[in-house]
Amino acid sequence: MKTIKGPGIFLAQFMGDKPPFNNLKSICLWAETLGFAGVQIPSWDSRCIDLQRAAESQSYADEIRGIVESCGLQITELSTHLQGQLVAVHPAYDDQFDGFAPESVRGNSKARTEWAVQQLKWAARASRNLGLDAHATFSGALLWHTVYPWPQRPAGLVETGFRELANRWRPILDVFDENGVDLCYEIHPGEDLHDGVSYEMFLEKVDNHPRACLLYDPSHFVLQCLDYKAYIDHYHERIRMFHVKDAEFNPSGKQGVYGGYQGWLDRAGRFRSLGDGQVDFKSIFSKLAAYDYKGWAVLEWECALKHPEDGAAEGAVFIKDHIIRVTEKAFDDFAGGGSDEKLNRKVLGLE
Repeated sequence: MKTIKGPGIFLAQFMGDKPPFNNLKSICLWAETLGFAGVQIPSWDSRCIDLQRAAESQSYADEIRGIVESCGLQITELSTHLQGQLVAVHPAYDDQFDGFAPESVRGNSKARTEWAVQQLKWAARASRNLGLDAHATFSGALLWHTVYPWPQRPAGLVETGFRELANRWRPILDVFDENGVDLCYEIHPGEDLHDGVSYEMFLEKVDNHPRACLLYDPSHFVLQCLDYKAYIDHYHERIRMFHVKDAEFNPSGKQGVYGGYQGWLDRAGRFRSLGDGQVDFKSIFSKLAAYDYKGWAVLEWECALKHPEDGAAEGAVFIKDHIIRVTEKAFDDFAGGGSDEKLNRKVLGLE
């Protein structure tokens, strides 16, 4: 067994225009003062990184890594959540997702997809140059508008959708494989990969690609009423990343999973700061330790109530307190009698 690395923090929700949140070094110094050991970097934020340069220049990647390490931290992973979303977008969402892309490709879905695919390929090479072995992204969605089967889905629709999704991602997965990096899909509502069954359908279409791995975030499963602990039992061999994020689901006589079009504050299901929600993190950290999870535990702060800086400060302590330093010996070793094959056979009545 190995002790989970951490605590880390995903910088996406904290970047801003004012110090210390406006450049990589200053936000890393801030994170280190809170007790974090690593940072997960949003690759779309130019205040943190130039993704293309990191992919094409080892010296630039070394510079980025040096900035983080000079602050007493490590880079946990890069993220292309926004770019991954754009690998597959149903036309109904074009206008809403155009904001994730540069102006040069907005209003042109084909060009936007090509841009997104290139971003993912750069992310694979940048991750390698930074010495990383896992990467976070979204799958995008062609089928999400049909998630509830009314009107009735045409026969073969789901199969066609997943076949197309796999065709778009297979070349990207191959580039990640060439660079020795696991591509970890965050299983998330709004994505075609939003639960275990949908992930398995995708995995089958990409021929069980060894790099098609998982980012585990229990908060999204609480909001779907999915057994987030049993999920680990099913998929632990593919889990390479871990977002530590809390959530709560409080259905009423007026509102359930779908949320009644309400904002986050008024939804039955909403994200919370660590310790303020319903996720059983003690069991999660125990399961991941038992299954020999080798990656980082990274705080992703999303909360409708608490200030982000308070959520970050509390989150660092929360993760640190939940990481289990795994044992190197059995608790009953003191009573052991050593290894003796003759004795073993005698105990079994074979002598």
